[in-house]
Amino acid sequence: MKYIPHEYQKYATNFIIDHSVAAILLDMGLGKSVITLTAINDLIYNRFEINRVLVIAPLRVANNTWPDEIKKWDHLNYLTYSVVTGSKQQRLAALKQDVNIYIINRENLKWLVEDSEVPFFYDMIVIDELSSFKSYRSQRFKCLKKLRPHVKRIVGLTGTPSSNGLMDLWAEFRVLDMGQRLGRFITHYRTTYFDPDKRNQHMVFTYKPKPGAEQRIYQQISDITISMKSKDYLKLPPLTMNTVKVHLSNQESAVYYTMRDQLVVDLAGKQIDALNAASLSNKLSQMANGTVYDDNRNQVLIHDRKLDALEDLIEAANGKPVLVAYWFKHDLERIKQRFEVREIKTTKDIGDWNQDAIPVGMIHPASAGHGLNLQAGGSTLIWYGLTWSLELYQQTNARLWRQGQTDPVVIHHIITEDTIDEDILAALKHKDKTQTALINAVKANLKGEVSQ
Repeated sequence: MKYIPHEYQKYATNFIIDHSVAAILLDMGLGKSVITLTAINDLIYNRFEINRVLVIAPLRVANNTWPDEIKKWDHLNYLTYSVVTGSKQQRLAALKQDVNIYIINRENLKWLVEDSEVPFFYDMIVIDELSSFKSYRSQRFKCLKKLRPHVKRIVGLTGTPSSNGLMDLWAEFRVLDMGQRLGRFITHYRTTYFDPDKRNQHMVFTYKPKPGAEQRIYQQISDITISMKSKDYLKLPPLTMNTVKVHLSNQESAVYYTMRDQLVVDLAGKQIDALNAASLSNKLSQMANGTVYDDNRNQVLIHDRKLDALEDLIEAANGKPVLVAYWFKHDLERIKQRFEVREIKTTKDIGDWNQDAIPVGMIHPASAGHGLNLQAGGSTLIWYGLTWSLELYQQTNARLWRQGQTDPVVIHHIITEDTIDEDILAALKHKDKTQTALINAVKANLKGEVSQ
């Protein structure tokens, strides 16, 4: 296929070429893969600056999206690639191939660095979904930090740079610029830009930005960072966000409130308890959805309210395909018991969905949140159970509301009233404020400047 780039795509490609360190905050659907591959192609075959590139991506994106993009566009037909996934023997065989681009999933990064015994010979690293390196305690962060001094070029791609707040940014930019802008150590970053917030005597649980800290952070990273929002560059179809509320009976509400207030409740002769706040949050989310696990992982039924609402939404679609996002395994099992559905898991599933061969598709945000192009198969997404993760939430929504979608998109949220569902939805909206502020602060314009 002939590649006719939009002006914003040309701008982003040139930014990567002109900056040896680049953070590209591209909204979902703007074509970050082809933008980056076009820059790689130019750097290899026109400028002769690099020879081998390591792309680090989520597993499905590594297996499908990057290879598909290379094969799709005519101007990239000289690029060669190898996908470093699968068994140990398959990965080693892939590393031994003489190609331009080696594509590896982030879970195998530690193996590549510590156990593969293959020399590190890459000139450039591309991190697809930079936000997945936001934890400085993670093995993938530590491994990438080791690799960073050995490459002259690095690109970080994401649409959700600070899904959980500004604290995320330190690790992400530490692996990009080795600490030049936000400091080499997280302790210095916290001291410089944050004050203790929630604490218990000497232990600090959360931090809040100091006055003016957001603007100072954005200023520090602005020279290597650009951001672009889909709505500014693409004519996307209308998006409707809809909340479908379900109501518990007095008896069902009493069970929920007992669990919330006392951290323990007896149900059907079984005791459900929560050991801490995280466990309680998990249990309450399950109860809001209709089923909860006991201590032995047995399912205890509470209500069918969400199933009934899902049935109404599927019927209202009048035969049009719908995509349903679930969070708990027991939710998937119960949905399967009532409806004829198919999980979107494999390449064949994705192809069948995009060919309108799946009336009701099921996806889990953690496995389908990044990189999957599902916009050809439908325009209705139903959130059966929400996630606290803004990143997964936005990325899942972007499977349908993205470039190439031709129909108005409707995203339904089935919310159980007066439960933790309402808190999760409110938290997602609140987190988006910080992320939007960051993106606006480093927003690119096509004159080659960065908005302040």
